[in-house]
Amino acid sequence: MTDKLRKVAVLGLGAVGELAATMLDRTKFEVTGVDLQTPRKSVPFNVVTASVDNRDELAAVLERQDAVLSCLPYSLNRGVAELAHELELYYFDLTEDVPTRQRILELSATSSKVMAPHCGLAPGFVGIVGAHLAEDFDSIRSIKLRVGALPQHPTGLLAYSFNWSPEGVVNEYLNDCEVIEDGEHKWTSPMEWVETVHVNGVRLEAFTTSGGLGTMCETYRERVENLDYKTMRYPGHARLMNFFFHELLLREDRELAGRILKNSKPSVDEDVVHIHVSAEGLQDGRLSRKEFVRSYYPIEIDGRAWRAIAWTTASSVCAVIEMVSTGQLPDTGFLRQELIPLDAFFATQNGQRFETNTARA
Repeated sequence: MTDKLRKVAVLGLGAVGELAATMLDRTKFEVTGVDLQTPRKSVPFNVVTASVDNRDELAAVLERQDAVLSCLPYSLNRGVAELAHELELYYFDLTEDVPTRQRILELSATSSKVMAPHCGLAPGFVGIVGAHLAEDFDSIRSIKLRVGALPQHPTGLLAYSFNWSPEGVVNEYLNDCEVIEDGEHKWTSPMEWVETVHVNGVRLEAFTTSGGLGTMCETYRERVENLDYKTMRYPGHARLMNFFFHELLLREDRELAGRILKNSKPSVDEDVVHIHVSAEGLQDGRLSRKEFVRSYYPIEIDGRAWRAIAWTTASSVCAVIEMVSTGQLPDTGFLRQELIPLDAFFATQNGQRFETNTARA
């Protein structure tokens, strides 16, 4: 590890934030966790209490750091990114929100350090995989990214549990989705283009949701005929969620919608993350298809069980931070996840979990 990125502040010590801070501590970074309250259980890193809403209070914590990782709700990331830019810190987050990304892109033009949003699972890891699959084609017909964070043992008609931020899920289900279709960059409605996907013998449905591509449409414009991201759920989910948001008009009150969904479908410990990424194209004049299909389950870290969605998300962003710290990735500007080499990602201490804790189709 180089000295340029040694001290990392992790904002938000929810399940993902606490685990990311723990992983970075194990990777020999000097970690400071920042939250409104101290964790209920002992943690291996230093913790300070501070409010993101109090800019001066947060600045006093961050000015002693080299980097900041925001594991906060997406709505708070814009302010954190602006403060990181002002303090000349490396910036990382997990956001899928497109307007937040655009603001970070603007800031990166004058940043003295790298700014890297979209460092989670999707956007993030699956974009790295999709780019890797497509890189050997002479011409690319399609890149398709599919991710499902699900309960292993679903109940009820909705067949879902909110192991992730309900605000983030509502955002993904209601915001328009970027795609490239027949070579044209466009926007489409969420919860559409429903298709059937099988992962390790499990039948799932996939449909459009917002934000999962990160910056891939910009990177692959004029290079790919078709590019899209879809969320995978158990069959019937999209129909019910369309009824909930549009026929019952819950789209008009996103905060209420999130509260209702979280209350009715709370988180579960036994979850699974299914990934189905594919690329098609011409190679030496022949049409071929490459796939990366995996299922990830909860694992134990330091004697504690962690949900699949938590460790896959945390491992992805920690691997990116490792690569920036060792000089394998750019030191300044805007970091596009799809430009990160997959083999180097897997070689990091945190990225290797994706290879050692997997069920393959």
